[in-house]
Amino acid sequence: MNERLLEVRQRRGELLRIIAAQRETIANSATRWQYPLAVLDRGCSVAGHLRRHPVMVAAVAALLVARRNSLAGALKWGLVVWRGYRYLDAMKYKLTVRKATIQRL
Repeated sequence: MNERLLEVRQRRGELLRIIAAQRETIANSATRWQYPLAVLDRGCSVAGHLRRHPVMVAAVAALLVARRNSLAGALKWGLVVWRGYRYLDAMKYKLTVRKATIQRL
């Protein structure tokens, strides 16, 4: 019985050494992928934000198309587009609240 227990303990020690080496390999691999995955995650976050705010994307596109020669003209257009975006965004919220209220009745 003691011999069997000794064999099991030795095998356990071997397995623990193998596990430790595998953990170290995975940790080295994870450190190498940490920065690229962080960049990818940030890109997905930006894409999601742009997808949730299509009016803002359209506003930026309109600013780029309507390129003004002067800084004052660009700022004026930017302010107009920003106000329009805020107005449409508020209307979307009001319509959603109104729809939810009507559905409850």
